[in-house]
Amino acid sequence: MKAVMLMFDSLNREMLEPYGCDWVKTPNFRRLAEHSVCFDQCYAGSLPCMPARRELQTGRYNMLHRSWGPMEPFDDSMPELLKNNNIYTHLISDHVHYWEDGGATYHYRYNSWENIRGQEGDMWKCLPELFAPCDESKLQNKDGVYFHATQNLQRHDAVNRKFMKTEEDTALAKTIHGGLEFIDTNHDCDRWFLQIECFDPHEPFYVPKDWKTEYEDDYENPGKDWPPYHHVTEEESLARHYRYKYAELLELCDKYLGKLLDKFDELDLWKDTMLIVNTDHGYLLGEHGWWSKVVMPCYDEIAHIPLFIHDPRFAADGQRRKEIVQTIDLPATVLEFFNVGLPKNMQGRPIRTVIEKDEKIRDYALFGIHGAHVNIYDGKYIYMKAPVSEKNTPLYEYTLMPMHMRNMFSPAELEKAEAVSGNCFNFTKGCPVWKIPKGNGNGSKDFSDLLINGKDSEEAKHIDNNSMVNAANFGDKLFDMEKDPKQTTVLEDNAIEAYMANLLQKAMKENDCPMEQFERIGISGTEVIREEDIHLLHKKEKEALQPSILKNLAWSKGAINTYQALMKFIPASDKEHVREVLETKIPTKITEEKIIPNNILDIIPDVIPEEYVDMVEYFVGLSGRTE
Repeated sequence: MKAVMLMFDSLNREMLEPYGCDWVKTPNFRRLAEHSVCFDQCYAGSLPCMPARRELQTGRYNMLHRSWGPMEPFDDSMPELLKNNNIYTHLISDHVHYWEDGGATYHYRYNSWENIRGQEGDMWKCLPELFAPCDESKLQNKDGVYFHATQNLQRHDAVNRKFMKTEEDTALAKTIHGGLEFIDTNHDCDRWFLQIECFDPHEPFYVPKDWKTEYEDDYENPGKDWPPYHHVTEEESLARHYRYKYAELLELCDKYLGKLLDKFDELDLWKDTMLIVNTDHGYLLGEHGWWSKVVMPCYDEIAHIPLFIHDPRFAADGQRRKEIVQTIDLPATVLEFFNVGLPKNMQGRPIRTVIEKDEKIRDYALFGIHGAHVNIYDGKYIYMKAPVSEKNTPLYEYTLMPMHMRNMFSPAELEKAEAVSGNCFNFTKGCPVWKIPKGNGNGSKDFSDLLINGKDSEEAKHIDNNSMVNAANFGDKLFDMEKDPKQTTVLEDNAIEAYMANLLQKAMKENDCPMEQFERIGISGTEVIREEDIHLLHKKEKEALQPSILKNLAWSKGAINTYQALMKFIPASDKEHVREVLETKIPTKITEEKIIPNNILDIIPDVIPEEYVDMVEYFVGLSGRTE
């Protein structure tokens, strides 16, 4: 028996023909659906990239205990378990995050691996322009704040593209061809697992000039292909252009999927080889007024993902399945296929019975990002539970591998770390772990450091622009997915919310959740949650977010978020003075029945140095859109 997993990154299911798209041409995904089982209720677990991949190896949720990071010493890895049971495992990938600090322990779990270079801002090729000072005007989506991480990514991406002038030069093509080479060489052998992992269609949506599609695009600057992780503020022609660029790249992915399907046909691999085609998460292309992922709630376009599985043991190709499955079920599925026993702490379950007879294997899908909403879906409702307060505490990272995406934890982050007992969690195999207070990402500084030290200072290198938007800004959200699949209207029903809150409590407890996570999102970790508890919770959340000034006036949710975002830019020594200015001037700006975001934005020139006004207006205005 053999198995191939073809994984794409940021694959929006609603852009695929088997899931109902009628304008993006994906004939090979349609062809794949005819050769596999197509799952209608597959959900991501932990987002984004490496948290999802830790789940793909361990079959355990990552988001409740830590954020982005490496595999841990106590983790049971699916490819390593296969390797230890004489099943050869090979990874070929152009996914750059495997070779950064936060992914450095993943690829060595396989027998062998191949790294294809050049995606996104991979520090790959060097040309003379990298020695010159950065021209900020040439960066895509210049947003008023200059962050060094963005600078390095975009500068290296511009260089890398000069080595990808044709379709066959692209990392996507080289990754697929590497997978086909492995199959050509080893198809007569038995007991192997091949993981072909493509970074595309992840942003930037770069396609070479020799790849032609039929989209009629009226945008005049064709170089734009990298949407920001922000609210949609672009004119419609640019927004449409971004969607077209994603569609073009997706069609290129479809072409190379076809090459793998051709190989299955050529070698008749369908008779003895499992094929899994999956993704880590979806991607917003303007839905809900947002681009991309991470900084907004995990809407259905992000969390509800495509999945196709051909299992040669069953005559189920061309059929669809309605039962809920998740990313954590995939490692269990592969292990079961090869008759390798599951580790006792693996939470995922083999999808075999869903494939065979659409038999339920789980009552819920739990998903989210560490430190953001904790979300649960029961087949009808999605409940997104936000932090109670804008402070988003208490929150900790539990890890023996203190790494962020592209850097180690800083000494400042580790100053308050404490070791907790190996008995704290049931999956650490007795290992004590570090309990590290969660900062605002990547060891970052506060936004007020920009005003104190300057945007080109050393402090600016460590500022995480995603920290401006806090999950608490969005509040709790409840959706009836049967009646409102596009999540256009938040359902206000304390009885249903109490039911979903109890299910969320159950799911978190079943998955060994740290108790402080319950406190962070404001639900009991031990008692039954009643309707009256939900009522009191919403009252508490409102009070926690209410500004300490102008209490005699009504505030819109957007105005509250705008005020809190503005205060992040104000050094501690100046906050009281700024509050006095706001209390004096805001009442003169009010034209509505309550304070709205524009009332706060109008005050920014009075409290922010002139050279920073545009920057602050941009980010503060962004937070005001999180109602």
